[in-house]
Amino acid sequence: MTKKLLLLLVVAVLLSFSLAKSQETGTIRGRVSSHDGKPLANVKIECYLDYQRVAVVSSDSQGKFVARGLIPGKYLVNASLEGYELWKGDNIHVKTGRTAILNISLKPGILVPETVVEPEIVELQSGVTKVGEIHTRGGRTGEVHMSLMDMGDGSYSLAPLPGQYPPDWNTENYASITPNIFHSPLADPLSTFSIDVDTATYSNVRRQLNQGRLPTPNTVRTEEILNYFNYDYPQPQGETPFSIYTEMGICPWNQKRNLVHIGLQGKKIDMSKAPANNLVFLLDVSGSMDHPNKLPLVKKSMELLLENLRPQDRVAIVVYAGAAGLVLPSTSGEEKAKISAAMNNLEAGGSTAGGAGIKLAYKTAVENLIPGGNNRIILCTDGDFNIGVSSNADMTKLIEENRNKGVFLTVLGFGMGNYKDDRLELLADKGNGNYAYIDDIMEAKKVLVNELGATLYTIAKDVKIQVEFNPAHVKYYRLIGYENRLLHDEDFKDDTKDAGELGAGHSVTAIYEIVPANSKEEIPVPDSLKYQTTTITEESRNSPEVMTVKLRYKLPDGDTSIPLETPVYNKTLGLKDVSHTFGFSAAAVGYAMMLQNSEHKAALTWDMVRALATENLGADTDGYRKEFLTLIDKAQTLMEKSQKIMEENRPD
Repeated sequence: MTKKLLLLLVVAVLLSFSLAKSQETGTIRGRVSSHDGKPLANVKIECYLDYQRVAVVSSDSQGKFVARGLIPGKYLVNASLEGYELWKGDNIHVKTGRTAILNISLKPGILVPETVVEPEIVELQSGVTKVGEIHTRGGRTGEVHMSLMDMGDGSYSLAPLPGQYPPDWNTENYASITPNIFHSPLADPLSTFSIDVDTATYSNVRRQLNQGRLPTPNTVRTEEILNYFNYDYPQPQGETPFSIYTEMGICPWNQKRNLVHIGLQGKKIDMSKAPANNLVFLLDVSGSMDHPNKLPLVKKSMELLLENLRPQDRVAIVVYAGAAGLVLPSTSGEEKAKISAAMNNLEAGGSTAGGAGIKLAYKTAVENLIPGGNNRIILCTDGDFNIGVSSNADMTKLIEENRNKGVFLTVLGFGMGNYKDDRLELLADKGNGNYAYIDDIMEAKKVLVNELGATLYTIAKDVKIQVEFNPAHVKYYRLIGYENRLLHDEDFKDDTKDAGELGAGHSVTAIYEIVPANSKEEIPVPDSLKYQTTTITEESRNSPEVMTVKLRYKLPDGDTSIPLETPVYNKTLGLKDVSHTFGFSAAAVGYAMMLQNSEHKAALTWDMVRALATENLGADTDGYRKEFLTLIDKAQTLMEKSQKIMEENRPD
C-alpha cells in the first residue's frame, strides 16, 4: 500500500511539474496552403529562437500544424516542402500561455535543402516539444553530437559535447563562388577586373571561427581577406591619387611557380581639411535587429563615428521597419548630443521595409547635397529586406540611379543567423561604396575611426586593372580571388562600365600565380584555334617584361577615365629575399585557400600559412596581424576536428 501511495505521489508531482512548465511556455499554431488556397500536408515547420532551432513539426492532411512548449521570445519560422519555395517569417512573438496564429502560403519553386544535421524531437507528457539529442545523419547508431542543457530558468539551450561544435542552423545567404582557373596567355593574353576594397569576409569568417565553426567555401572571398590588412606601400607622388607597387617571387606552396604581387596605395588626406560630410545614417530597426550584436552594436558603432564629426559636417537619421521614417533631419555635427539622443531612442521591432528606407535616405541626402562635399548614406543592417522594393534588381537600380547624383553608399553588416551577405555586397558595389562586416566594437573602431578617411572619402572611382601577359615568360596564369569582380576585356576602356572605388588611405592588393614559360608543367586549357595561329614575336622573346599592369580610374566627380601602366620585369625573388609585404599577403591568400579547400593549394598546409604570417608580421602597430595568427590556429583546430569526425563516420 505504501509503495502504491508513493508511486501516486511521484506521478502527481511529475504531472504538476509538467503543467507548470506548459504554463510557462507558448504555442505557434497555423495552417499551410498553396498559392491557390489548397491545404499542404507534410510541410516541415522549423522554429528558431536566437538562431537555434528549438522545434520541428509537420503539417497534417488539412495543412494544420502546432508547435507547443515554446519558450517566450521572438521566433524565426521556416516552412519548407519539396517543389515549393522556402517560406521565412521573422519576429513571430510567442508569449507565456498564449497561442500565436501563423497562416502560411507557399509559392511553387525549387527548394534547396540546407540542413545536414537534424535534431530528434522528444514529445513530453505535457505536450511540450523540445530538442533532445542530435545525431549526425549517416553516423554511427547512438553517437550523440549534442545534448540539451537545462539553463535553470525553465529554458533550454543546445550544449555541445567536449570537442564538438554546434551545427549551423541559420538562413544566412552567400553568393556562390566559382574559383578562377589557369589561363594560357596565347589564348587569353588579358586579365581584367575591378578593384575591391571591401573587407566583410575577414571579420565575418572571424566571427564564425570564434563561434567554433568553419565557414563554408562560399563565405570566403579571398580578396576581402587579402585587403583587410594594410601593406607597406609607398605613398603616391604628384597628382595621381594612388601609387602602384609590384613584386615577383617564388610561390611558397609550389616552388616551381611564381607569385606576382600588385598593390595600390591611396593618398592619405588631412582629416581636418577634408571636404564637409553630408551623411545619412540609414538604420534597420526591424524585429530581426533585436539582438545584442545587431541594433545595440549599431548604436555603439555610430557613436564612434559621431565623435569625429566637425561643425561643418551634417547627419540625418532614417530608420526602417514596417515603414520608413526620418527620425532626425539633417543636423550639424556640432550638435552631437542631439544626434546621439535620436540614435539611442531607437528600438527594434516589426518587419523589414528596406526598399522604402533606402528611397527615403537617398531623398534626404539629395535634398541636403553639399556640392564638392562627401555625400554618403551609411546603411547598417543584417540585409534581411523582406517587404517592399526588395528584389536585388529593384534595389540596385535605385542605387545606380542615385549614385550619378553624387551620393555614394557605405554598407555595414551586423549580426548572424539571417545575415544576407550576398545582398549587402551587391548594394555597396552598385552604390560606389564599400562594405564591411562589424562583428564587435573593435571592428567598428577599425572601420569608423582608424580608417575613417578610407571609409568615407573616395579619391578615385571606377578603378579597373588589366594585365597583359608576355607568353615568352608566362605559360599559365591565375588571378587569386576577385571572382565576382571580373570584367570583360572590352570593359576596360568603356567608361560606362562601373568598377570599384578607392578611399583615402586605402590599399588594394591583387596576386597572380604564374607558371613560367620554361616549365614542363601542363595544365588543361582550351584547345588551340583551328583557323588561326598565335606566334610569339621576337620582340616579346627579347623583352625583360613578364607582364604589363594597366589601370584606369576616374576622379570622384569625373566622367572620363585616366590611364596608367607599369611593367613587371622578369626578376624572381627567392623566399628569403621577398618583402614582408609579399610574404604576409601570401599568408593571407593561403589562409583563404585552406578555408576553401582550394584545388590549387598544392603543398599548402596550415603550418605553412602560420609560418608565412609569423615571419612577415612587420610593424603591426594595431595588432591585426597577431590576431590573424590566432584565427589560423582556430581554423586549423576546427578543420582537424571536422576531418577526424568525417573519418570516424566514413562507412567501412
